[in-house]
Amino acid sequence: MSSSGRPDASAEAAAETGQDTFNRWRYTGVFLLLFLFGTETFIVSPLLPTIADDIDVSETAAAQSVTAYVLVYAVTAPFLGLLSDRYGRRRTLLAGAALFLLSNAAAALSTGLALLIVSRALAGLAAAAAGPAIWAHIAETTSDRVRGRALGLGMALFSCGQVVGVPLGGLLADVAGWRSAFLALAAGTALAVPLLLREVAAGVAPAAPGTGSGAFRTVFAAWGHPALRRSLTVNTAFHAANLGAYTFLGVVLVDRFDLSVAALGLVGILVGAGGVIGSLAGGRLGDRARAAGRHHVPLLPAWGALLAVGIALTATGPGIVLALLGVALWFVASGGFVIDQQTLAATVAPDLRATSSAWLTSTMYAGTGLGAWAVGAFDDAGTGTLVVGVGLAVTAALAAFAVNAGLRSSGAARADGTPVAGAAEGEPVRP
Repeated sequence: MSSSGRPDASAEAAAETGQDTFNRWRYTGVFLLLFLFGTETFIVSPLLPTIADDIDVSETAAAQSVTAYVLVYAVTAPFLGLLSDRYGRRRTLLAGAALFLLSNAAAALSTGLALLIVSRALAGLAAAAAGPAIWAHIAETTSDRVRGRALGLGMALFSCGQVVGVPLGGLLADVAGWRSAFLALAAGTALAVPLLLREVAAGVAPAAPGTGSGAFRTVFAAWGHPALRRSLTVNTAFHAANLGAYTFLGVVLVDRFDLSVAALGLVGILVGAGGVIGSLAGGRLGDRARAAGRHHVPLLPAWGALLAVGIALTATGPGIVLALLGVALWFVASGGFVIDQQTLAATVAPDLRATSSAWLTSTMYAGTGLGAWAVGAFDDAGTGTLVVGVGLAVTAALAAFAVNAGLRSSGAARADGTPVAGAAEGEPVRP
């Protein structure tokens, strides 16, 4: 990265030499970290009763550790994304990984609620620092032809944290106590650090950091970029439908089919598997579209429509088979949508890669809270899930057409990086 904050020529050359393939092993460290982040995000839920009993608090009180993680991530990610864009990926990644290791070690040593909440807040801070830097690093070191595939694989491994990491953590906790799950996360992070040292290039010349109101404006610069502003707005609506409704998925399935806790755990695996499939498929389909000369996110409206179908089937489909098919479609749409959004953020404004990625997560959490509140306002969770989930999914699908129209008119459309006719002045075409 140059002193202007832009990727330097060597990074460009490295990205272009990827041709139509990319070396997956080159990203072992960041992929491992994404897997651990995915596990961390969901690990407390199955451990909550055990944790609450052990530290002698209510389950509601213990759940504050989840809230601490999510809120700290949502609030700090855009500011920490700016640090990554200004000072380089290596420093931010290593600092985030080190803090992630220490925070999980602190969680394992917690004997009371206060230290557990603080340790989880620090874990959220660590993920907020490293997460956007990871997505930016992958995007700027892969060629445009395989960028979606590489980002999709990263998101698939994040989802595998729920599919594989959480069950493994639960088994470990059952054998050796809940603290062992956090110790395993710390140990996994320790394995990732030397890989990060090898994989993420050093010698980045930092941009001159802004100060005061200038730095503050830079954090919010993504909202001043037309394509990103539309994308972040759609992101909020999509996840209000997606994760807002997901908050009540267990309630809906229990009300409809009287599922046991064990059966709901298996549904959680289906959720994660759908996310893996959607992430991988979304990356490949996006790469093919760009190779054919279409714009970056041709499938955004389709993911919104598929989400609406999945939620509707889950809430109203006759029989458990169709309801579970709806769950699978729901999270295939979720995985594909996230990858299209990450690809857009990584491409249309190269100077804001990490900051834009961070805003995607922040608006995702904001949408989740809004959607959960809206669904919870209904007396019946099934009705709320259907009305709010399907309604907002359709809204996101329709709004996504405006994102696509803006990309086509801006000139940030072609896979080969050349502008189309009528390209808007000042809009970056490619990294």
